[in-house]
Amino acid sequence: MEFDVVIAGGGWAGAYCGRTLGRALGRAEGQRRVALVTEQNMLVFQPMLAEVAGSSLAPMDVVNPLRQFCRNVNVLRGTINSVDWERKELTIDGGRFTRNRTVKFKHLVIALGNVTEFSSVPGLAEFGWPMKTVADALRLRNTVINRLEEANLAEEPAERARLLTFVVVGGGYTGVETAGQVYDLVRQAHGFYPNLRGTPPRMVLVHSRGQLLTEIGASLGAYAQRVLARRGVEVRLNTHVSEVTSSHVYFAEGGSLEAHTVISTVGSAPNPVVLDLCRQLGIAAAKGRVPVEPTMQVAGHPTLWVAGDCAAVPWSDRGEMKIAPTTSQFAVREGAQLGRNLARTLRGEATRPFGYRYLGQLATIGEREAVAEVMGWHFRGFLAWWLWRSIYLSKLPGTMRKLRVMADWTFELIFPRDLALTLPTPEDALLPIHLAKGDALFQIGDPCRGIYYLRRGSLTMTAPGQPPQTLPAGTMIDQEWLDAKNLWRADATATEAANLTIFRGRALELLRNELKLVPRKP
Repeated sequence: MEFDVVIAGGGWAGAYCGRTLGRALGRAEGQRRVALVTEQNMLVFQPMLAEVAGSSLAPMDVVNPLRQFCRNVNVLRGTINSVDWERKELTIDGGRFTRNRTVKFKHLVIALGNVTEFSSVPGLAEFGWPMKTVADALRLRNTVINRLEEANLAEEPAERARLLTFVVVGGGYTGVETAGQVYDLVRQAHGFYPNLRGTPPRMVLVHSRGQLLTEIGASLGAYAQRVLARRGVEVRLNTHVSEVTSSHVYFAEGGSLEAHTVISTVGSAPNPVVLDLCRQLGIAAAKGRVPVEPTMQVAGHPTLWVAGDCAAVPWSDRGEMKIAPTTSQFAVREGAQLGRNLARTLRGEATRPFGYRYLGQLATIGEREAVAEVMGWHFRGFLAWWLWRSIYLSKLPGTMRKLRVMADWTFELIFPRDLALTLPTPEDALLPIHLAKGDALFQIGDPCRGIYYLRRGSLTMTAPGQPPQTLPAGTMIDQEWLDAKNLWRADATATEAANLTIFRGRALELLRNELKLVPRKP
């Protein structure tokens, strides 16, 4: 396949670039000359993801199929593996039953944004719940409801309290909005669980800086903190998460929290495809943001264009030159302007620089409270919440989805939030596990739910009547430590921070069959 223009990335910048360029070219010409390569076939309306996690909105209300949104371009769903700039082609992984495809281009638009990266905090990748996609929000919603169901069965107060403790890492827009929405869901649902009436839910918002919502200003950030604290949310500022396990969150400043649910709204890294392309061209991209000219072309490469979170776009803020922020309102305008510039380039006309007058920012805090900065004016409380809903509803693509969201919001005023579990309890066949020093992997008498491979660190096995035995990295913890009833016959404790992989479910059955694993006889 070969196209005049290939747009890599289906986020705000890429989608609006494709939509604008397609409209300029027309359907027949656009689908023949322009391709939009995207890992997901839908545009996600990020500002409303927290409401999906809080069971205020249905997941289908906040997405728009790219084939409908960008009708006049050829949408190719797949993961971009690499870009070969010299040969002017990129390689796409289309899925399990499709071989890798090569797509050639004359003009390339990079709008890939960042990727989720939790590796800087041990255990966060294994036990942290991200909030970036609709699938993330839906999984988080089901996880929260599952915690309520488990806590309703728990008999020990400490176990119940741990299940009802929710930790959100990150005090930016997504963190504050997610904490508010999830806390609203838990508080409203709490009354439907009779066994939980003596154990109140606990929400803890952890932020590494000294102020929430730094981008919106000190006064509104302080107001958001006061509202959250008044509602019962614990806000911990200037606090860094250093390690996460299945039951604890550890802080660099000392101390820890017992919790089974950790939601991370921080932790992003430059897209590897973008970094590789910069390496090929010898471009220095600070923090993964490619420097571009005001037209969004890369200097010295007139057929390479970059927009969105991975671009450092020059922007005049009332006469002061800055780099455009990585927010959706800028990505939309950058994408649209880039689409117009590409249309002009294909017609042999001169391109125009990006320009946009900043309108402001909004953040909802939950329970019909929000903060907003619009055209320099500050709003807070119910009025800001009304503005938040009105403005974002107007910007939600698609009339049908606007009507759906309006209906959901109306029903929310009258009826309680839906507590139905729409996803099965996750049961990954291969699951990575992180243990902090002193954490127990299992104890004597616990049922065997899988076998473990120790990838890093060490464990101490303590069995009755035997001296403690230290297991090094590379050890398989299997039937050797089981009794005839398939129960663990030793305590397993992390001698130091350790990473393991558990084999369970179908993976465990396959492993048992291949290795003839059977419980050890007494």
